[in-house]
Amino acid sequence: MHLEHLALWTPRLESLRDFYVLHFGCTAGSLYSSQKRPFRSYFLTFPGGGRLEIMEQPELAPPPTGAAPDRTGLAHFALCVGSEVEVRSVTERLRAAGVRVIGEPRRTGDGYYESVVLDQDGNRIELTG
Repeated sequence: MHLEHLALWTPRLESLRDFYVLHFGCTAGSLYSSQKRPFRSYFLTFPGGGRLEIMEQPELAPPPTGAAPDRTGLAHFALCVGSEVEVRSVTERLRAAGVRVIGEPRRTGDGYYESVVLDQDGNRIELTG
């Protein structure tokens, strides 16, 4: 078993695509636009494998009052950059590019060496060694 892809909702489809292409070397697939509803998406493939689907559906209706939301969001996802040195290097490269770093490189209680950055929509990305 393996993770096939992770999906994120975004109101800024092209901007978020460009973020992952520029900062993480992703290759963007062709834009998919539904003919039945206002839905568009891209699949982004990471250089070392794995894919991220970014999706936009501007007319999603909010749930009725008191109802559970249609989706609850994403806690984080982790990208392995290869080593502790690379965690520090990538973190500094992203910081210099204006990407918000919310967790400095460190050893976590569960044994990971990681930092945490935010994409343009505030999704947490753990960079692990």
